[in-house]
Amino acid sequence: MHFSTARLAAGVLLASASAAQARFSYNLQVSYDQTNFFDSFDFLNGPDPTHGFVEYVDQATAQQAGLIGAGQGNSSIYMGVDHTTVNPANGRKSVRITSKQSFTKGLFIADIAHMPGSICGVWPAYWMFGPEWPSSGEIDIIEGVNTQTQNAVTLHTSPGCVMSNTGSLASTLLESGNCGSGSASGGCQQRTSDNQNYGDGFNDIKGGVYATEWTSDHIAVWFFPRGRIPQDITSGNPKPHTWNHPLARFSGGLGCDIDSHFTNNNIVFDTTFCGDWAGNPQVWGSNAECTAKSWSCQDYVSNHPADFKDAFWEVNSVKVYQLGESRGNPGQGNTSTRTKPTATLPIQTSTLPLPSSALNSTPTLIVPSSTLRLPSLSTPTLAIPSSPLLVSTPTLPIPTSDVLVPTYAQQELAPTVSPHIVKVTVTKYATQWVGSESEETPTSQVAPPSQTVPSSKAEPTFVRQGKPTFVRGGKPTKSQGSNLGGFNAEGSYVPKPFKA
Repeated sequence: MHFSTARLAAGVLLASASAAQARFSYNLQVSYDQTNFFDSFDFLNGPDPTHGFVEYVDQATAQQAGLIGAGQGNSSIYMGVDHTTVNPANGRKSVRITSKQSFTKGLFIADIAHMPGSICGVWPAYWMFGPEWPSSGEIDIIEGVNTQTQNAVTLHTSPGCVMSNTGSLASTLLESGNCGSGSASGGCQQRTSDNQNYGDGFNDIKGGVYATEWTSDHIAVWFFPRGRIPQDITSGNPKPHTWNHPLARFSGGLGCDIDSHFTNNNIVFDTTFCGDWAGNPQVWGSNAECTAKSWSCQDYVSNHPADFKDAFWEVNSVKVYQLGESRGNPGQGNTSTRTKPTATLPIQTSTLPLPSSALNSTPTLIVPSSTLRLPSLSTPTLAIPSSPLLVSTPTLPIPTSDVLVPTYAQQELAPTVSPHIVKVTVTKYATQWVGSESEETPTSQVAPPSQTVPSSKAEPTFVRQGKPTFVRGGKPTKSQGSNLGGFNAEGSYVPKPFKA
């Protein structure tokens, strides 16, 4: 039978973490629902950092246009998009909201009844990010484009952060472990295989709960479909250490110091159109369903407003918990004191065997009537070797790389998609297009002879350095401020993140 000490070590660490967490409990810090949701978030009223065909509007405009309001549920909120205007001049109206409060670590539980459906041209996201991107990290909890039916959880950081997927569902694919935004992958991603956790499938079951746990040890994301939500969540006393394997779990370990790569993150909901990912000509061109509707993403979004009626979020609540001492009864485990274990060095000793009578009985002298003869006494001596005695304790050989300091091999797996479909790794601030090395510059962005490409549509530039990388062209606008960027590890220019 094959025995893996690495797997044993990982299991021991997970069990230890669960046992330690059992001594603590998550206490509610803040709750966003219909009573305070929109007043707790800032509305972006400016250009889309991902260059989407969208016009983000402020709270007053959104409310007047019916883009936000009460949801169908008793306490839910609604965030939709304009689905009536044909050929909007500045893009289709939508909202992008960011929590006024930022968080460092915690448990984030989002109860979502509906998300934008699997619709061509739509790019929805529920995510978190911090200031001075990417140095404070980014956590993409729900994200996808076009007719996608399965969620992908992605992290983006500054260089020097490599994560494993230890503890994730076996069906989740680790596409990349390098979370650095300057890497070839552009971030670490785990792609799921569940058709109910995103888009149309998610909406068919009336949504569910996404729970995200962020600790110094890991960042993990669970999805619980409606009807299978744990009772401890519904009761407001969540216990992640009792849940099954998460949808995606990113373990820091020796590869990433989570505390130095993730801090002060804000919660974000948004729905954009086209842009650097959904509207990428290679992504659009590889989707037969979308290309059958129109030759380009922008043309389709501009001229088919009714198709976006289902592109809305309905959120019941978002609750943020922080870890603290358990509130158990006196005398329970949370009040007990743990004894610090001590190590004792075993030392071999030598004992001089003596007769039992000499040890346990009192000697009696027999005195004859005549002459008394006393036996001669001699002091026993212990032979001491001239050289110091080296004491050794036999130990079983334990591979220190597996048990004492476990390491996890990073496994790069090729995505199981058609070779004609291009993989695009996207962050809200830096987009990278990755194709096969043998591919030439794609031509699917060219319009058929009967149609004309709008002159205002900016075409992407492809820089071939080993693998082509999608980079943004153009100069920063005045409203974006000084958008001075830099070069990533492949030598491609990446702009500085947009700051509203």
